[in-house]
Amino acid sequence: MQIRKANSGEIPVLSDLIRDAFRNVAEAFGLTRENCPKHPSNCTDEWIENDLNRGVIYYLLEKDGISAGCVALEKADPDLCYLERLAVLPECRRYGYGKALVHHVFAQARGLGAKKISIGIIADDTNLKRWYKKLGFVERETRAFEQLPFLVTFMSYEIGPCPLS
Repeated sequence: MQIRKANSGEIPVLSDLIRDAFRNVAEAFGLTRENCPKHPSNCTDEWIENDLNRGVIYYLLEKDGISAGCVALEKADPDLCYLERLAVLPECRRYGYGKALVHHVFAQARGLGAKKISIGIIADDTNLKRWYKKLGFVERETRAFEQLPFLVTFMSYEIGPCPLS
């Protein structure tokens, strides 16, 4: 397994991977292009291109040369990064790839000087919330957004010093 920075030539790989990985979430929560057009299950090449142009960094996880997962990291301000679009293909789950991608983001954010990483998830996705808590994230607040058919729970992770220093 290797995790590496994705490049602009891999935009279609990223958008396909994200759509495929989030399809089961959309089905589980009844999300469609009509009621939730910005859900990652509707990801387009244009979304990824816009992200890259804004400075969002995407990382691809590959196993035996096959893209199995990805994650995006956005530097929101000097002390804060956002972890976004964590996606692992359904057939590649339960091998620790999601955890590896999150730990990669921890290291990258630390390298950027961030002190905190923030995420937003579907509030009713209790399994995902529990998984993030196991990784050290703390639940902060839950909010409603007019354009979303679900509540969003925000979680954060405090970045400590490098464990090897």
